[in-house]
Amino acid sequence: MSAARIQMTILALVGFAATVGSFAYLLAKPPAYLRATRDGVPFFTPPVINPVDGKPLDVNTLVRDYKGTAGSGVGAAVD
Repeated sequence: MSAARIQMTILALVGFAATVGSFAYLLAKPPAYLRATRDGVPFFTPPVINPVDGKPLDVNTLVRDYKGTAGSGVGAAVD
C-alpha cells in the first residue's frame, strides 16, 4: 500500500467515525432547537396556508385555538 492510499483510508475512517458519532450524539441528546413547545409543536414548524384567504397562519395559533386556550392567558375576560 502506498502512503497516499493509507492517508486516504485514515481520512475516510475519521470522517466515518465523526459522522456516526455526530448522529449518535444527536439521537442521545437532541439540542434544544429540535424540541417542541409545550403544546407539542416543533419549534421550526413552517406556517400553514389558510384555505379561506391564502394567508399564512402560525401552527401554534392553530393548536391554541383547537385546544381552546387562545384567550386563557393573564388578563383574559371572564364570562
